[in-house]
Amino acid sequence: MKISRTHVSPRTVLGMHAIVAQPRLTEFFGQAFTTVATELANQGEAPAGPPVALYRWESGSLLDVTAGFPVSGAVDETVSTKIAVIPGGDAVEAMHAGPYDSLAADYEEIAHWLKEHDLTAAPVMWEEYLVGPESEDDPERWLTRIVFPLVP
Repeated sequence: MKISRTHVSPRTVLGMHAIVAQPRLTEFFGQAFTTVATELANQGEAPAGPPVALYRWESGSLLDVTAGFPVSGAVDETVSTKIAVIPGGDAVEAMHAGPYDSLAADYEEIAHWLKEHDLTAAPVMWEEYLVGPESEDDPERWLTRIVFPLVP
């Protein structure tokens, strides 16, 4: 896995927000991505990029996550969807190839890389699901972009 510094632009995301137990994350993502895609269509908008999950914190097996799609136009929140902002600025990114259950090893490698380079990650990070089960049957071919914004 290659880890590199980058600069990201802020983006707006329409998503579903929840505190989710890690074993239920896949189920939550399925519901969130379907709900948000339907809501975007209802509002006459289309996703402006791949599905994304923003993580604010983790406590044990619980994750604070917003899952949805970036948007380029104005959208409205609903009872089940919320607007979130992917922060812009300096960041570290890595590309994970393979099934989602092997992401943990990449997170450990990124944490080591950050420490080695004397960098501090901001509290919010995200994953972008570039290739996943909706378009590729072979999990070894799935691609996930992992992004950690940096504290200035």
